[in-house]
Amino acid sequence: MSRDELVRWAFAAAAGGFFVWRWLHFRAARARAAALIAAGAPVVDVRSPEEFAAGCRPGSLNIPLGRLAAECGRLDKDKPVVVCCASGSRSAAAAGILKAKGFRLVVNAGPWTNTLP
Repeated sequence: MSRDELVRWAFAAAAGGFFVWRWLHFRAARARAAALIAAGAPVVDVRSPEEFAAGCRPGSLNIPLGRLAAECGRLDKDKPVVVCCASGSRSAAAAGILKAKGFRLVVNAGPWTNTLP
């Protein structure tokens, strides 16, 4: 096997592994989020207001990622919080922001559709 073939194979394997990991991660997060939501945890959708208006979980809060640090006082730091967005990238950043602000339990549900019953 040539070096170029090995590099292409390794890249394909790494990319495939990443997507499998991401799928498993969000599958577990979806189950954890569902339990927390059933227990009363708020769902914070960090997409833009326009994205949120196009479709969202009923009862969720829309706090766009760019305003989350300033508006996180609307949430209770001692209670679980579920964050979501369109793909899971912004909600991952949101989880980091909330944890840095002292929130004890933050679950990144990934795409907002993962928060639907």
